[in-house]
Amino acid sequence: MTQTLSPRSLALLAAAAALALLALDQPAQAHQIATGGLAAGFLHPISGADHLLLLIAVGAAAAQLSSQLLLWALGGAVAGGVAGAMGAAVPGLELLAALAISAVALLVLRSVRSHQASPQVLAAGLVASAVATHAILHGLEAPAEGAALGWWFGAFAASVVVSGGSFLVLRRMPQAWTRALALLLVLCGGVASLGVLGLLVR
Repeated sequence: MTQTLSPRSLALLAAAAALALLALDQPAQAHQIATGGLAAGFLHPISGADHLLLLIAVGAAAAQLSSQLLLWALGGAVAGGVAGAMGAAVPGLELLAALAISAVALLVLRSVRSHQASPQVLAAGLVASAVATHAILHGLEAPAEGAALGWWFGAFAASVVVSGGSFLVLRRMPQAWTRALALLLVLCGGVASLGVLGLLVR
């Protein structure tokens, strides 16, 4: 007897394929100085696979653990953005940014599987640090000309839309969806990390 996939299984497979493509599409692309204003800033965090995947992971963490994690993510974004704009140099920053995706996703996966929330301080610190790592890259990439303010506002708006949207959607979905997404994000973060390591050893 032929078995057919349920709509949920098909959706999960489609999500797996999409996230895998995002992670594999230039997973360790060199970040360059951005140009443009509001529109360019809005597109920046969602056009880079690493940034987009982290934003989704943050939304998943907030949906699974606490909506307050969105505020901690905001704090990490501000701190990291300022540090990056001031030229902060962190060794292995690209690798840390890739690993941050898996770290936040593992936090979500642990909570789903154990049915217990991680300590609030640990979860908040991890999410803030992960976002700060990516925000440093944003700060290093941000344009220095007069369009910088508009660019930052656009990047912030896109980040809020993706993380907030992920939070609102996942909090209304069965935990099976959150678990599947978290697992995919762990794998995608690992793929991205391998891509970074591949560039480093060339």
